Amino acid sequence: MAKRHGRVLDGVLLLDKPVGLTSNHALQRAKRACDAQKAGHTGTLDPFATGLLVCCMGRATKISGAMLSADKGYLATIAFGQETDSGDLTGAIVNQAPDGFTGISQESLTAVLQTFLGTQLQIPPMLSALKRDGKPLYEYARQGIVLEREPREITIRHIDLLAFSARSAQIQVHCTKGTYIRTLAQDIGRALGCYAHLSALRRTQVGPFMLEHAVELETLQTMANPESHLIALSDLPAGLVPAAKTAVSPSVVTPGSIHDLPAGIEPVQAL
Repeated sequence: MAKRHGRVLDGVLLLDKPVGLTSNHALQRAKRACDAQKAGHTGTLDPFATGLLVCCMGRATKISGAMLSADKGYLATIAFGQETDSGDLTGAIVNQAPDGFTGISQESLTAVLQTFLGTQLQIPPMLSALKRDGKPLYEYARQGIVLEREPREITIRHIDLLAFSARSAQIQVHCTKGTYIRTLAQDIGRALGCYAHLSALRRTQVGPFMLEHAVELETLQTMANPESHLIALSDLPAGLVPAAKTAVSPSVVTPGSIHDLPAGIEPVQAL
């Protein structure tokens, strides 16, 4: 059977990755929908996570390196009381709060969040794609092997509380490349003394590109002209510099900024 090559398309597709797919699977489906010859993405999202996946097609793949180094923005929902081996809801519980734990206070969470602002060292999780001796760390983890990991310097530029309940909260994070939000959630839980993990994660920003301009994969696959969603090379931001501000003002919650809150979590009102 002859190899199917596809069309020569150049441009950037902002894709809203659905839950349950790996980033590569989402990319390949978008590539097939556009009938593109060449495509790549600029930063992996875990299968349980959703949101902005910047897909580069044709000559636009040359910007991938620059985009991997760009700042990122996330909406993260944190569940308090249990820590998992993966740092998210897909993992096995490894630590939990003492019997009788009823939740945390908004005041204590607000105070702890502020301690994570700025430049710091973060230890990458074992369940990650970082490689040791040519093999991803997650392969060691699946064999029950825990390796010592070198802390990496990251910067949390903004971390803001959007919604809160005693057992769960949603935060907005604007951070530098290489920041693991799963690890951040774990560290927040440990600082509160109750343990925590991510119950949802949605990427809202990659450098100058925003989720609000992305197309859902299902929509793309049913369009007659899906390539119409490509951003032409001539229309890309000059130099691909990261956006100066996050999609939501650090202390103000705007309509639509809170995404799929779990039952019982109330929006935090701006003061």
